[in-house]
Amino acid sequence: MRTNFDQLLEAGAHFGHLKRKWNPAMAPYIYMERNGIHIIDLNKTVVKIEEAAEAMKNLARSGRKILFVGTKKQAQEVVAAHAQEVGMPYITERWAGGMLTNFPTIRKAVKKMSQIDKMTTDGTLDNVSKREKLQIARQREKLEKNLGSIADMTRLPSAVFVVDVIKEKIAVAEANRLGIPVFGIVDTNSNPNNIDFVIPSNDDATKAIDVILTALCAAIQEGLEERKVEKADENAAEAQAENAAEAPAPKERRQRIRKAANKADAEKVAEVKEEAKEEPKAEEEA
Repeated sequence: MRTNFDQLLEAGAHFGHLKRKWNPAMAPYIYMERNGIHIIDLNKTVVKIEEAAEAMKNLARSGRKILFVGTKKQAQEVVAAHAQEVGMPYITERWAGGMLTNFPTIRKAVKKMSQIDKMTTDGTLDNVSKREKLQIARQREKLEKNLGSIADMTRLPSAVFVVDVIKEKIAVAEANRLGIPVFGIVDTNSNPNNIDFVIPSNDDATKAIDVILTALCAAIQEGLEERKVEKADENAAEAQAENAAEAPAPKERRQRIRKAANKADAEKVAEVKEEAKEEPKAEEEA
């Protein structure tokens, strides 16, 4: 699904921040200034969305994960909904420091959540006091709230998408440190230099965020579908190769038939010879 100029305009994606709050590095993406507010060039936004969508599509087609991050109020529900649609991990609550740079510790916390679930299932919690059970339940609830959306993320993501690069500056810094590509919605008050795929847009408008994520997740879904088709083709090719290996080649088949025929002829000749030997004996006895 391609995003067009009118969709972004209607969603208010062109509204930047006050001129006095601007970041000079965003100058290439600013169209004009009106009533003290910078207006974003939506033609460039459309181009940047297409570039980001193509990159995300390739990542999804290769089976890699993209972590979506949007902890500001305007982005939480939209980010969670779109990420769930395409089966990608996401963070909409507080970003835990070290979520990328100290990933093994985060995985331990996720495993702790699984252990609590197991304790609930096998009846271990029935042997603890009510107070301890309440504490464990609260711990489980806190872990689910902060890390439940990344429970299936067993390794570092191949890319990170953020809404508002200022709000998510820790996530951006960790991704930059690890060399993980960053996709970001960047407003006129932000620094785009640390973002690999800049999408200039209003990062405070829920509608604008939704329009951008709709286009990006449509590309991801397309990549996932192509991956399924490629896997199906690979499996079919492997099955065909196995069948071809098991079935003898035409030349080999002819040779085997000829050998079988020769063997049958030899057995028949031997049988006739045996009968010929027995016939004189029968005559002498007579």
